[in-house]
Amino acid sequence: MAERSTAAVDVADNSGDEPLTAEADQSTADGVANNRERDTDSDEVQGTPASEQAGKVSPPELHSGHKLARRYRLEECVTRLDGFSSWRAVDEKLRRAVGVHILPSDHPRARSVLAAARSSALLGDPRFVQVLDAVEDNDLVYVVHEWLPDATELTALLASGPLEVYDAYQMVSQVSSAMAAAHREGLAHLRLSPNAVLRTSSGQWRIRGLAVNAALRGISSASPQRTDTEAIGALLYATLTQRWPYESDAHGLAGLPKDIGLIPPDQVRAGVHRGLSELAMRALANDGATASRHEAPCTTPEELVKAIGEMPRIRPPEPSYAAPPDYQRTAYQQGAYGRTASRPGVTQPVSSPPPPLQSRTGKALKWSVSALLIAALGLGSWQLADALMERGGKSDDQNQTQTTDGDDDKSPKKPAAGQPVAISAARDFDPLGDGSEKPSDVGNVYDGSSGTYWQTDYYKSADFGRLKSGLGVVLDLGKVQQVGEVTVSFVGTTSVELRTAGRDTVEPQSLNAFTKAAEGSGTTVTLKPGEPVQARYLLVWLTQLPATDDGNFRGRVVDVKVTS
Repeated sequence: MAERSTAAVDVADNSGDEPLTAEADQSTADGVANNRERDTDSDEVQGTPASEQAGKVSPPELHSGHKLARRYRLEECVTRLDGFSSWRAVDEKLRRAVGVHILPSDHPRARSVLAAARSSALLGDPRFVQVLDAVEDNDLVYVVHEWLPDATELTALLASGPLEVYDAYQMVSQVSSAMAAAHREGLAHLRLSPNAVLRTSSGQWRIRGLAVNAALRGISSASPQRTDTEAIGALLYATLTQRWPYESDAHGLAGLPKDIGLIPPDQVRAGVHRGLSELAMRALANDGATASRHEAPCTTPEELVKAIGEMPRIRPPEPSYAAPPDYQRTAYQQGAYGRTASRPGVTQPVSSPPPPLQSRTGKALKWSVSALLIAALGLGSWQLADALMERGGKSDDQNQTQTTDGDDDKSPKKPAAGQPVAISAARDFDPLGDGSEKPSDVGNVYDGSSGTYWQTDYYKSADFGRLKSGLGVVLDLGKVQQVGEVTVSFVGTTSVELRTAGRDTVEPQSLNAFTKAAEGSGTTVTLKPGEPVQARYLLVWLTQLPATDDGNFRGRVVDVKVTS
């Protein structure tokens, strides 16, 4: 099983098992008609058992606190249905929350669930909620998967209204790409719904229940690619309109009015993006019965990915800035320069009050003080001139020769080149993935030990399985300092870039905030900018990973040293 399964990935809110419903217990899901009928479940609310209706096999007597394999402690039963149950649990070995599906070993679907779970785990794609373990232990079969405590189901996101255009575009792009990769490996979902799609706090969309949810329900399909493609179209339709694209209500969404058929999203709600509306119809009408505006239907996730690529790219909205507060005139300004006029922004002059009357005694006192000041200034001037003349004579005696010590130069000095620069902190940086990889080990890159390292997850190819362009480590130097070169040691030949954030004193959160300063490849790489740069934050950005002994690819950073 891929080591990805042992990574502590904590990215979801309310994202345990997809609740299971009695209606979903049909044995086949062939074609579009069956898929539409299957998606009309309305009781899928996480955390509430969908039904207590028992099947042919009684569920095992389990309770909160029960341990599986002396490791997984059951905490809360999420679903109990038809002989199996789903739980939120704690992996006491790795100290993290997990989800667990449990079946009796003699359950009629136990073998197919085990096979589906192991196939899903071998995929190792981070866009899917990962299967961490699949075990047959005496009289139980159980499947352990990630539990994502700070992501949000699409169902919950749609409760407050349709998604913004850019969010809907990102959802359909990422889900389509992930499902295309799964189908290339022979895996299908067959249960894609708003409950199975999650958005993490970093904005990544992830899919749970690949192959496993369908196996738990005994669902199969003669056209799995068409089934999953139509499901993606339904998800996009829902994000654009906040309506389910069939007559029956489902997933907390109202269905379409009866007897009008499937109508495009931009006819259901005003302001819907025309291109995304067209895309949803091409995916939903993928049996060719109803071509959307004369466009060819998409029958596979791969075709859907191609259609998305042909669309004009939808860019994220411009960041909004708070308007500065209105200028307010202070009491000093009003009293000193004028009073508020009848129209805002206009100041009317105010006549100065007449000066107070002065007595003869006051005038005499004023002239006396003035005379004393004049006398003092005259005396001071005479003494100053005398002192200057005396100093000038001494200068003549010394031939007016002066020497200046170099220490008198008060201009700031540049730090000496080649001096070590201390790293005060570091963190893993994965803005194009799920947000983090092995965060607990990142301190190893600057601990000075050659026996420790920070490492990435496993990938299927040197280019991160074509999932992203790279990932790396952000180094914090504590303050803006001169950086002359950075030396990075790896396990295995690795391609790397050095990127800097200029003189920013706030840690950047996006890749675009860093500027490439140098690049190289090897096991020990010295990254030297064309000229020394001033920076506080540096990004060691891995772009090509070395192969491991088991045929996978992963990066390992042993040590990083920064010098001025």
